[in-house]
Amino acid sequence: MGNFMGGSAWAMAQQIGDGFILVSERTYKRLERGELDKLGFEMDKLLREVRAVQVPLDDIPAIQHKQRKASRLMGAISQLRQYQLRLK
Repeated sequence: MGNFMGGSAWAMAQQIGDGFILVSERTYKRLERGELDKLGFEMDKLLREVRAVQVPLDDIPAIQHKQRKASRLMGAISQLRQYQLRLK
C-alpha cells in the first residue's frame, strides 16, 4: 500500500475535493514520483466528473458546492504540477 492519505489515490483525491485534506508542498513530499502521477490522474479524472455534473440554475447551494469542489481540485492539481516541475 502507498503513502496516500485515505489509503488510495482515488480516496485521497475525493478527500481533497471534499475539503477534508488541505494540500501543500509538504503533502506531496511524502509521495514517490509514481504515486504523484497516480494522484494527479485521479484528481484530473475527478475534476472532469465534477465539471460534468449538471445542477439546476436555481439551486444556489448546489452550484456553490460544485464550484468549491472544482476550485479545491484545480488548486491541488496546480500545486502538484509545480511540485513535479521542481523535482525534475
